[in-house]
Amino acid sequence: MPLVNAKEMNINNLEWTKAILLTAQELNSPVILGVSEGAGKYMCGYKTVVGMVNGMLEELKITVPVALHLDHGSYEGAKACIAAGFSSIMFDGSHYPIEENVEKTKELVATCEELGLSIEAEVGSIGGEEDGVIGAGECADPAECKMIADLGVTMLAAGIGNIHGKYPENWAGLSFETLDAIQQLTGEMPLVLHGGTGIPADMIKKAISLGVSKINVNTECQLAFAAATREYIEAGKDLQGKGFDPRKLLAPGFQAIKDTVKEKMELFGSVDKA
Repeated sequence: MPLVNAKEMNINNLEWTKAILLTAQELNSPVILGVSEGAGKYMCGYKTVVGMVNGMLEELKITVPVALHLDHGSYEGAKACIAAGFSSIMFDGSHYPIEENVEKTKELVATCEELGLSIEAEVGSIGGEEDGVIGAGECADPAECKMIADLGVTMLAAGIGNIHGKYPENWAGLSFETLDAIQQLTGEMPLVLHGGTGIPADMIKKAISLGVSKINVNTECQLAFAAATREYIEAGKDLQGKGFDPRKLLAPGFQAIKDTVKEKMELFGSVDKA
């Protein structure tokens, strides 16, 4: 599963998934479809998500590498996604004491190795809020990062001042000193940058140069989808003819997601890497 120069787009429903897969195919880009536990519940469970994605891969004739990935999974959620047929999981043990994080991660690494799945682990909670877990954007301890990396995880998410959701005006920016220190200890380990929405392009490019191989983007797609949908309704197009049909109502938002994904794939350098 090629993860270097791949990026993650979180999916929230059928429109999200279809838009991301079609854009990845058009740009010949590998892609990771991220599903949070909240989104999984909203979409009627992990088995439903697996069935929908596998069906789309076949019906849309998708040939680029696609990973279906649990984002910020709990220990129980990770096990449920493995059983449902996900090809990749993230176990977020950052809120546990480091010893417990190591113990649980080690067990899940063994399971994933046996089944041929990829696994992402986290050290140092990411800022903002993700499914009720709130982090202040602190920086991870590089020594703890090495402890988790040495367990054999596929990729490592480490807090370097990044935040989920919108970035506040007084955000201090990414800590490249922390990122550099982590990379020096973890070597070739692909690093993951959560909270990709709102980080300036120059910072994104610098982070990639320092070992970041996977970048999560969700909020930006949500904002683009909401803005396009609002514009459609405020223009009264839902009141014209069959404009109220969900297929017409959601079409502008669908296109907005495609445009956002294209922009991010070009920025992250994953175009023509499939």
